[in-house]
Amino acid sequence: MNLPNKLTLLRALLVPVFIVFALIDKIPLNYTAALIVFALASLTDALDGHIARKNNLVTTFGKFLDPLADKVLVISALAVFVDLGIISAVPFVIIIAREFMVSGLRLVAADSRIVVAAGFWGKLKTAFTMAAIVFILLMMAVSSDFNWFGLDVTETFIKIFDYITQALIWISTALTVISGCVYLKGYWKLIDTDK
Repeated sequence: MNLPNKLTLLRALLVPVFIVFALIDKIPLNYTAALIVFALASLTDALDGHIARKNNLVTTFGKFLDPLADKVLVISALAVFVDLGIISAVPFVIIIAREFMVSGLRLVAADSRIVVAAGFWGKLKTAFTMAAIVFILLMMAVSSDFNWFGLDVTETFIKIFDYITQALIWISTALTVISGCVYLKGYWKLIDTDK
């Protein structure tokens, strides 16, 4: 297994670590730890693709595993936010529906011996969503964990944080729908063969 694929696998393995920190508030500075783990996992996403392209290490396994690891990481973070009441289940369901649709499309394409690599819109959606999640985790750390350092967070800060969070999640949802439509349009011929 080459280095980019190892980094992708590491990203998938960091998911349960992230979930533990994000959901167990008895752990001191748990949101800060969750933020660090998520940021590290996101960094592996940037690194694995760069290393693979630069050193000509792109593999079919990597093309399959990379978007899958991204999906698991992002869906886990969004599930945590729904569980904590930070976001509504509606964008979460829309995002998951798109991920299932694209994964199903990849299976149909694989049956035709075609590898569906992540396109521009898919990469934009993933990058924006990961950045939004990092921001939300940062704000969670500021509003909760910083109390450990004796810093008080105002109610105004929490309201602003909530507005920004909702805007970021809905922008992510819009990008998710757009990228899903682009995938569907681009690979419709694989589906529309039963004439």
